[in-house]
Amino acid sequence: MSEHEHDHHGPTSGRVLVLALSLILTFAAVEFLVGWWAGSLALMADAGHMLTDASALALASFAAWMAAQPASNRRTWGHGRAEVLAAMINGAVLLVLVGVIAWHAVDRFQNPREVHGLAVMAVAALGLLVNLLVFWILSRGERTINVRGAMLHVLGDLLGSVAALSAGIIILLTGWMPIDPLLSLLICGLIVIAAVRLLLDAGHIVMETVPSHLDLDTVRASMMAVDGVEDIHDLHIWQVSGHRVALSAHVVTLDLQRWPTTLVRLNQVLLECHNIDHPTLQAELPDAHGNNSLSCPSKC
Repeated sequence: MSEHEHDHHGPTSGRVLVLALSLILTFAAVEFLVGWWAGSLALMADAGHMLTDASALALASFAAWMAAQPASNRRTWGHGRAEVLAAMINGAVLLVLVGVIAWHAVDRFQNPREVHGLAVMAVAALGLLVNLLVFWILSRGERTINVRGAMLHVLGDLLGSVAALSAGIIILLTGWMPIDPLLSLLICGLIVIAAVRLLLDAGHIVMETVPSHLDLDTVRASMMAVDGVEDIHDLHIWQVSGHRVALSAHVVTLDLQRWPTTLVRLNQVLLECHNIDHPTLQAELPDAHGNNSLSCPSKC
């Protein structure tokens, strides 16, 4: 079976991701510095939440670049798993960040500090504009799975900006300081959700779990419906990287002469119906005892 290239991302998609990443990282740094100067934990927490967007965009950009790298004799699957390792590292770092912010939030309840509401409100409003701009930029690029996931992160960050903006308005109008740590804890919740999802997705790939959008029995049934297929066994489906799905199976057929035609049809069904782009299929004849596996020769 010849080697195919998969997971191509157009140059437009790569440039869009890098531009969006640059905007978010720049504003996250500005927001954190202003939050530190203004004494606003909500602003610093929102800056931390923007790092979840940056992580998603960085992974998407990295995946787009890695997808273009050829496989080697050592890494015959290519370099797609690098994005999984990066996701696990990002998820762990984000959880540590949540712990630090939450600890400071609890301390703020016990030891309230003055917060410059006007500065918080101004920067949070600017954050809303930046997030809207990033969302628009992403929507103009290639709609890959990476980009769609990044857009969901940006939508979540809009809520964080609204929370920080609300804190600034409430402090400016009422002077009630506890709203700042309260909303910072809300933003922490958003970070936890994003980080846990990131870790779970990476964990499923590392454990070679059947991708959530696929059902093993459904895939088996569609393969069994192909003319010339008598049985399917030793069926395995796993995710090689964030987008590349592989399958291996033993296919029992009564006529090996028709196998090339059956193989073409099986590959077509797997790609068109299930988006499985790297199947490895072995043809077998049923033996006289009804056992579909072939015995190993005495000398291998």
